[in-house]
Amino acid sequence: MKIVIAPQAFKGSLSALNVANAVQKGVRRIFPDAQILTCPVADGGDGTLETLVESSGGKIIETNVADPTGKPIVAQWGAMGDGNTAVIEMARTSGLALLTLEERDPLNATTYGLGEIIVSALNKGFRKFIVGIGGSATNDAGAGMAQALGIKLMDREGRNLVFGGAALQNLSVIDTSSIDQRVLESNFQIACDVNNPLTGPEGASAVYGPQKGATEENVRQLDSALGVFAEVAKRDLGKDISNLEGAGAAGGLGAGMIAFVEGHLRAGVDIVLDTVNLAEKLESADLVITGEGSIDFQTVYNKAPIGVARMAKARGIPTIGISGMLGKNYQIVHNHGIDAALSIANGPISLEESLQNAPSLISEAVEESLRLISVGMKLRN
Repeated sequence: MKIVIAPQAFKGSLSALNVANAVQKGVRRIFPDAQILTCPVADGGDGTLETLVESSGGKIIETNVADPTGKPIVAQWGAMGDGNTAVIEMARTSGLALLTLEERDPLNATTYGLGEIIVSALNKGFRKFIVGIGGSATNDAGAGMAQALGIKLMDREGRNLVFGGAALQNLSVIDTSSIDQRVLESNFQIACDVNNPLTGPEGASAVYGPQKGATEENVRQLDSALGVFAEVAKRDLGKDISNLEGAGAAGGLGAGMIAFVEGHLRAGVDIVLDTVNLAEKLESADLVITGEGSIDFQTVYNKAPIGVARMAKARGIPTIGISGMLGKNYQIVHNHGIDAALSIANGPISLEESLQNAPSLISEAVEESLRLISVGMKLRN
């Protein structure tokens, strides 16, 4: 019997790798001779960096960068074990969580720190990038990132633009002649799970601007500025980004990634599952065990367990989902490839107890689920 274990992290409790190890213990108790492959996964959002680094034997590197306000901070990026792939979460350099409510200012917030962290990875020889672009504090279409990479953004007088989304209203020229040439040698996979266009009522400014501190007037100003950016990018870079799905992600960073670094926007879970070679691991598998902290109706929206389950289902492989809790309308996952879902709670238990005892609870839940499978294998028609 071949069993593939491919869970996501249990947020606030266990990393994906530790969850996989706990699942493996439960499997061994029932099927000690099974061939087991562990494959920790993520969905491109929070925790993806740690999952890919840990599972590949890589390391986390700290770099001094500018935060969205331009203040210096120490941010982390991941060097995967292949020595060629860098994992970056823009939220760690340019994220909303880095700012207080009073500091939120999408007119002036910059992605310059994201560009600095890309340069750090380039300096260490990395040429393949996985960049998660959720949780941004910015609305500058990646202008700050571009400036950190050597691209000149200038107004009609030939002056370099100041930081921030509002400054794009004055953009007249995009000059890539001084771009860091190593960028041109690199491949950028962009984990993007929204399909908003760059501008308009469903665009970056209108949909996400208010949560970043934008007033109604700010939204109009920022939307207009992104429109100017789209026009100049089309003329100077030959990139028509105005109506592309995902262009409005992260304050227009989706568009910037396409325009400035030839980025490829894809669902985060798809990027991760390709990176960990899940398809190859699923070959000739008899059972898949996946999971996350909570399985509920939201799990079907590009979460890692559903990505795993869909790949398994396409190959006719049954899938079990293990979770810290089964939430509202969790049964919907049965229509998306997870054949059975169960909670690790073995009775009335507090959240604190569940978090503290998660490894043993996971092992026990897996053991009991496989006991049922074992019983089923012994039944006669």
